[in-house]
Amino acid sequence: MKTNSGRLVSLDVFRGLTIAAMILVNHPGSWQHVYAPLRHAEWHGWTPTDLVFPFFLFIMGASIKLSMDKYLKSGKPKASLLPRIFRRTILLFLFGLILNGFPDYNFNTLRIPGVLQRIAGCYLIISLIYLARVRMAGDRLYFSPRFIMWLGLGFMVLYCGLMRFVPVPGYGAGLWDSKEGNLAAYVDRWVFGPHLWRFSKTWDPEGLLSTLPALATTISGLICAWWLRLQHQNRMQKLMMLFVAGTAGVLLGYLLSLIVPINKNLWTPSYVFLTSGLALGVLGICMWLVDVKGWTRWSKSFQVLGSNAILVYFLSSLGGRVLSMIKVGGTSLASLIYQFVCTPVFGDMLGSLVFAILYVLLWTGLMAILYVHRVFVRV
Repeated sequence: MKTNSGRLVSLDVFRGLTIAAMILVNHPGSWQHVYAPLRHAEWHGWTPTDLVFPFFLFIMGASIKLSMDKYLKSGKPKASLLPRIFRRTILLFLFGLILNGFPDYNFNTLRIPGVLQRIAGCYLIISLIYLARVRMAGDRLYFSPRFIMWLGLGFMVLYCGLMRFVPVPGYGAGLWDSKEGNLAAYVDRWVFGPHLWRFSKTWDPEGLLSTLPALATTISGLICAWWLRLQHQNRMQKLMMLFVAGTAGVLLGYLLSLIVPINKNLWTPSYVFLTSGLALGVLGICMWLVDVKGWTRWSKSFQVLGSNAILVYFLSSLGGRVLSMIKVGGTSLASLIYQFVCTPVFGDMLGSLVFAILYVLLWTGLMAILYVHRVFVRV
């Protein structure tokens, strides 16, 4: 289950799978030709694409515990972790702003929320909470997940209470079906003004208020890591627990959807339980294939991507925009590759997917070079 450095190989593979999926869905050959599972749900409901971001937050939650435990067990004081936490938070947030503004950087309308910004916020809050709760006694580390588990539930209850009962001027309260009329959208407009997602202008899928339940997603990953580190459970017992807990999460998510719809843009509690349950299941499958069956050949490419996850996400996002900016005869380089390489062989829809797959393979190859030379960029 672990490398010599103590890293969970299965978690790296899961992270790499998630990053590969993130690149795949973000860089089709043409946005006019995308298979339905590779698009986000329009509003309520979910598609496989809607699993990518919560999976990454889940993995980050697990990584918070694993990395901090390793640091604390080395004998370093808790306070020495604070500069690293704040530094990483600031860098992630700045990288998100760089991606949002590239290449124009119109600061009058620069989007402030974003994927990396939400990752930064969840990382900061959950890291500080975990650091406050964990303690060392001699050479042993002690942590009870009960408090942080109740805290995650509290975040979701608070979020639901605010969304359900606080009225929005001109709209009313509890409007889950309205993109502009729900409280989360109103808070985003009030706080960020014109600095919102350019495709909506009136709400943001990574807004401020919906970060509350996103914290619960991160907590679910942290609790999972705590479970995997228990010494009195063998590997098969841990696998069974992952699948049982994952199934329970999915079922609970669908039960809650009868009250609060599954919605990625609003990051509803039903969405939290559904995606966390599926994340437990996928991680369990990775552990079964890699750790139990020993089938590792298929996973090496994903391990390569997972070892430099933030770097490859940031660079691939910039690279996709650069390919669209480079013009050849008035047509972008990305469009030329799609139209003259992918489409003639595979057609419009499949060609668009093939373009995205080739882009994933490109970045897998580039990250493999870093992996071979043991270059791991840590933010």
